[in-house]
Amino acid sequence: MLAMDKKPRRILLVDDDVELVTLLVDYLTLEGFEAEGANDGPDGLHRLALGDFDLVVLDVMMPGMNGIDVLREIRSTNSVPVLMLTAKGDPIERIIGLELGADDYVAKPCPPRELVARINAILRRASRWGTPGMPLSAGPLTISSTSRTVTANDRPIDLTTTEFSLLELLARQIGKPVPKEDIYPRVLGRTMGPYDRAIDVHVSSVRHKLAAVVGKAVTIDSIRGIGYQLVVHPDVPA
Repeated sequence: MLAMDKKPRRILLVDDDVELVTLLVDYLTLEGFEAEGANDGPDGLHRLALGDFDLVVLDVMMPGMNGIDVLREIRSTNSVPVLMLTAKGDPIERIIGLELGADDYVAKPCPPRELVARINAILRRASRWGTPGMPLSAGPLTISSTSRTVTANDRPIDLTTTEFSLLELLARQIGKPVPKEDIYPRVLGRTMGPYDRAIDVHVSSVRHKLAAVVGKAVTIDSIRGIGYQLVVHPDVPA
């Protein structure tokens, strides 16, 4: 439950299952959230445009405009955290969702308590006020935990909530391998599942975004059998 002196976090649920949306809206309301439901993609986008939501829970399998198309539209204009609801045992749609900027996914059917845990984990990372402290420096990168922004030579690098948390974690242990088993709970708020590629996809996205701004001056290297490490190459111009 949320503390009484805090403004409720606003959650938008987009799913064509009317009964499920009603159940989850009621459950989230009992958990202290302010929840609103939409039963198709266009309605979800309309409500998102009108309201200041803290997180979107988005079903992939919807008739007409599916969740992947909705996510693509969201990410063209909005950085709101998105938690995808995916079909159990279908890794393709999960990977596509992550590549398009989803923060995480959960397989349906999902117990409401688990959904709330995933929502809370993402919201903790997406805290608008951040964590006070001096910005981190990694070669040409400046990483601000307070504003949750990344810049390089005064140029912004646009990262999702999860991508920022991943880069910040690696930057705090720059030059040292960070095991995947440590990355999952600290970045996604959950343990790594079998055949789980969520972090791999997020790493790939961050790599592309870094390369577009700083080239090979800063890289995320794979450490076989362990995880990833952030490496600064001082002799490479940014």
